[in-house]
Amino acid sequence: MGKITVETCEIEGLKVITPAVFGDARGYFMETYNYNDFKAAGIDQAFVQDNQSASKKGVLRGLHFQKKFPQAKLVRAVSGEVYDVAVDLRKGSATFGKWFGVLLSAENKKQFFVPENFAHGFLVLSDYAEFAYKCTDFYHPDDEGGILYNDPDIGVEWPVPEGMELIMSDKDTKWGGIKEFAAKM
Repeated sequence: MGKITVETCEIEGLKVITPAVFGDARGYFMETYNYNDFKAAGIDQAFVQDNQSASKKGVLRGLHFQKKFPQAKLVRAVSGEVYDVAVDLRKGSATFGKWFGVLLSAENKKQFFVPENFAHGFLVLSDYAEFAYKCTDFYHPDDEGGILYNDPDIGVEWPVPEGMELIMSDKDTKWGGIKEFAAKM
């Protein structure tokens, strides 16, 4: 019996994972990560750090990456609902600069695997959300990079409801675009 279902995306390497959920009158149980199941699904990674953040509605975090110490990530919403986005930054990739987004929520329990050399970000759609992610490398503060969330050359279609005010860190409003990133490759 498979414990996860894995959907491939139109961008090679990205995967949406839905765990098997076993429920009864008491609640539910699910495995959020099992090395053997993930390896069988083509995700053979050693995760070294777990992170969790809490954010209110309208918070947009991203699009982030590490330059010299790239991280693959396995992300999910523990509570609430987020729209999660990955942008391909792999040099020579046929889908360089393309993006893919997926709705992650406590209700749908989906997870999103983002390989190394992708920019990553998310928008909180619920009143409150807790977001957890596993990383394959440690965070290096001096190594962070970013791409502007609304770069027209990428064209991410963030599902911003009418009247929602975006809340971002100062740095997330000042990143350059994909063309600037590509020129430095």
